[in-house]
Amino acid sequence: MTLLLRHSTRPIARAIIPDLFKGSQLLAKNLLFPFSSSSRNMNSMQEANRLYKALKSGNGPSFGAWQMLSGTNLSRAIARSGVDWICVDQEHGNIDDGAMHEAVAAIAACGVSPVVRVAANEGWMVKRALDAGAHAIVVPLIYTVEDAKKLVKSAKFPPQGQRGFGSPFSPQTFSNEPLPTYLQQANDSILTIVQIETASALEAVEDIAALPGVDVLLIGPFDLGNNIGHPVAADGKMDKELEEAIENIREAAHGEGKMVAMYCTSGEQARGYAERGFDMISVVGDMQVIPQGFAQALKVAKGQK
Repeated sequence: MTLLLRHSTRPIARAIIPDLFKGSQLLAKNLLFPFSSSSRNMNSMQEANRLYKALKSGNGPSFGAWQMLSGTNLSRAIARSGVDWICVDQEHGNIDDGAMHEAVAAIAACGVSPVVRVAANEGWMVKRALDAGAHAIVVPLIYTVEDAKKLVKSAKFPPQGQRGFGSPFSPQTFSNEPLPTYLQQANDSILTIVQIETASALEAVEDIAALPGVDVLLIGPFDLGNNIGHPVAADGKMDKELEEAIENIREAAHGEGKMVAMYCTSGEQARGYAERGFDMISVVGDMQVIPQGFAQALKVAKGQK
């Protein structure tokens, strides 16, 4: 699919991808939560961080998309759908370090927040994503409070953390601040997102949510279900134990004044979590809408239902 997007079908992809994402997003949003925010008391980096502004606006959930295929044309096509943010997935996606850097810059240039999910809770991975200019960092498979503390240290400059300083690329995805300004504002402007998807993290979720520097708890329902012995069924249905775990995470986040995010695979599913009070919701990903969109168009062409 990556080769197809790069060559002969590029005009087709450019035409259908924004519409596919936009259709799912509008279904989830249902026109109830228009993007708006107040710029009062925001620094320049916060003002340039669309996800940050959306979460602070109080106007309902922030909807985003998931990118697993590399390519800046794809990044821009998704960004044109109207989402607030795009998660560049280095954990399960086909996106290496160089492709991540290019995607982050392309997404930000469209006025959309680039979010990067790194492959593991490794300081150097977090540093590379933030040095590329990510507006938020997602780290999977957190197991303990100590794991979450390690992430915060990796994501923050001293004295809150131990992130190294010096990338000339980071300010360019915000308002192109001078490097000293980026250094002063970054800790308060970049979102740190902890993925809750293990049984031990679920058990410690209130303590994780209470940590200074943790901004959002992201629920990965597939790994969470597997890890607590209640995997998501093939038709997407969840056991009540998994549903209860998801609700417990939402309550823990909100109980500590933090935001809660949910990974979804369709507009219908995203709409449901919006109605349940989730703050940050992925609507759909490129590896869902591209195969589905082409398959559906082919069925229509063949006269099939």
